[in-house]
Amino acid sequence: MNTPICDFVRSYCHSKSLRLHMPGHKGIVRIGPEAKDITEIPGADSLFEASGIIRQSEKNAGKLFGCDTFYSTEGSSLCIRAMIYLCMLYAKSQGQKPLIAAGRNAHKTLLSAAAMWDMDIHWLYPKQADSYLSCNLTPEELEDYLATTSLPPIAVYLTSPDYLGTMVDIQKIAQICHRHQILLVVDNAHGAYLKFLEKSMHPMDLGADLCCDSAHKTLPALTGGAYLHISSNAPKLFTKHAKAAMGMVGSTSPSYLLLQSLDALNPYLEKEYPDALRSFIPQVRSCKERLKQTGFTLIADEPLKWTIDCKAYGYRGNDVADWLSAHGIICEFSDPDYLVMMLTPELGPEGLHHVTKVLCSMKRLTPILETPPAMIQCRRTLSPREAAMSLSEVLPVEQCNGRILADPPVGCPPAVPRLVSGEEITERAIAAFQYYGITHCRVCIK
Repeated sequence: MNTPICDFVRSYCHSKSLRLHMPGHKGIVRIGPEAKDITEIPGADSLFEASGIIRQSEKNAGKLFGCDTFYSTEGSSLCIRAMIYLCMLYAKSQGQKPLIAAGRNAHKTLLSAAAMWDMDIHWLYPKQADSYLSCNLTPEELEDYLATTSLPPIAVYLTSPDYLGTMVDIQKIAQICHRHQILLVVDNAHGAYLKFLEKSMHPMDLGADLCCDSAHKTLPALTGGAYLHISSNAPKLFTKHAKAAMGMVGSTSPSYLLLQSLDALNPYLEKEYPDALRSFIPQVRSCKERLKQTGFTLIADEPLKWTIDCKAYGYRGNDVADWLSAHGIICEFSDPDYLVMMLTPELGPEGLHHVTKVLCSMKRLTPILETPPAMIQCRRTLSPREAAMSLSEVLPVEQCNGRILADPPVGCPPAVPRLVSGEEITERAIAAFQYYGITHCRVCIK
């Protein structure tokens, strides 16, 4: 599998051309990659109008994933906004209301996309939810929702794997969606590698119509490299309008460093990565079992993510993160309840065994019995667009009872709102904010 983007940039660097174009560094090295940091010069193609080397590389990636694939240099966030735009176009083509049904643990980008395109959202809540970060919607729960809703959505939107590593039954949910003539859209930002397991668990192989992957989260790509995938069974307007959808909200200055990263990844994914993954996963399982035998409680089922319920071991998640940091180990995420570690073959067996050894050296304490706040359901007063476009002010959370949330207070990671734009803040919501250390909210001005 060739690397047309990398080849072009390499050739351009060797040409020693005088760079009377952007970027302003002119290829002069200050931090390292400047020589390969170019712009849309002749022959370099253009991301959102791609017909040359970028489109060739995207087709290479599409062969790997078995679908139409398009590059993003602005992460899965750009892909999510494009997916919602495409759903909006499809709804219009069908004479339907732009409405999606979404798992409540969606990334905050879904809210900005809904506000941007005036897409309405019906939130889906599972019967069993131990954290606002997980929405393990079952096929039966989806069937119940579709059987009782008076306004069917144009699409169901789910996050799988979620931030804690929970994976929903995409295959069965896809079958239900298609039986009801509803699209399935999946935020698979944390699961690009699922395609390369011995038996693929990737949403595009399980029936999803649209899907985004963050190549940089679980594959060895630079931060910001991502994919938009479109199924061959999806409405034809999706592929036809994909580039326009991304160009509507994407930067006109996409990073060629990230494009080269995605391009260079293709031959590695084709030749070496499946074997590396196949060798690494049994080691992950073995170390996971050692942690369990030591007394740690690991939740969720994503193959390359360890999520520890730290309270069961007598600590808060932030305490365990501090312990690991003191030993030179930096984790993906921690909060009062959980610690999340993202693993890839690039860690090697040495890294995997080191973190296992350090964790097992922690003294087990009396379990902390305090439970996290349940997933909040509050009365909706405004649509996401109405709330986002309202005049707003920032207030201490204790002064927000009864006010309407304009923009959710959420950091990244995990970028999952506890309450969403347009909902009324209750005492219970305030208690949840305070539990997670949130001190201020942006609320609509009455």
